[in-house]
Amino acid sequence: MSWNPALTPGCPDEIGVDAIETLIIPRARDLGGFEVRRALPAPKRQMVGPFIFFDQVGPAEFLTGSGIDVRPHPHIGLGTVTYLYDGDLHHRDSLGTDQVIRPGALNWMVAGRGVTHSERTSVASREQASNLFGIQTWVALPEGQEEMVPIFEHHGQDRLPVIEDDGVRVQLLLGDAYGERAPATLYSEAFYADVQLAPGALFPLPDNHEDRGIYVIDGAITIAGQQFDRAQMMVFRPGDRITVAAGEQGARLMILGGATLGGPRYIWWNFVASSKERIEEAKRQWQAEQWGAGLFDLPPTDRDEHVPLPG
Repeated sequence: MSWNPALTPGCPDEIGVDAIETLIIPRARDLGGFEVRRALPAPKRQMVGPFIFFDQVGPAEFLTGSGIDVRPHPHIGLGTVTYLYDGDLHHRDSLGTDQVIRPGALNWMVAGRGVTHSERTSVASREQASNLFGIQTWVALPEGQEEMVPIFEHHGQDRLPVIEDDGVRVQLLLGDAYGERAPATLYSEAFYADVQLAPGALFPLPDNHEDRGIYVIDGAITIAGQQFDRAQMMVFRPGDRITVAAGEQGARLMILGGATLGGPRYIWWNFVASSKERIEEAKRQWQAEQWGAGLFDLPPTDRDEHVPLPG
């Protein structure tokens, strides 16, 4: 499939470097055996479109018998997106979902009024040395959907649109771009895609969305003569036509964005809301541990432990 003719790449130097509204250098955190780099929220930028949280997990290596064990924990007011480049994660949630996530597939859980899930390295992967590398993002929900009933969707790699042309491969994960639409159910305008660029390839960002950002997973890209390396996020001014050029080793990117929400969001731990009252109620109910009697329950097959309320 070729590019939409209206999006033919132009010269990367058609725009100035001042088209980059914000440059984010993610802060790294060691979680014991693996590293997480958090790009959003950042001091100068809370969201890119509806994306309010963006973590690079790994790359990490685990010995036989080891892996990640993120115990059951709660969410409200957001959708979680899990996308892997390497390894796997066993997702279980309070809706009864039991799903192993593998590279190239999209895991989409919309918390709405409240959901609980766990993420662990699968039993099969623990039988040998294994790796983990991926991106986790949160998409803040519009005010009208903050109290919706939670849902879960898993879309295999074969169901996600792919656009290829002239050294560029785009796998669309969420939303719409380049005339294609991903299958996951969204509640606001957004786009999110995995982009692979051959050395020197030119790539235009979608120009039909208000907010747009790029995160460099690997390699390097050039914008208006300035190079940006791995683990950097650029957020662009609305309306500018942006074309990037891949470096000598090529590049792999995540592109993201969409329409801005009606107002800012409060974030506390794993909770996102347009009001502090929603967050306070979620804190109270999680601490009460009255599973199944209010906002939260535990996954049916992962009920032996959970992450307590911080503090």
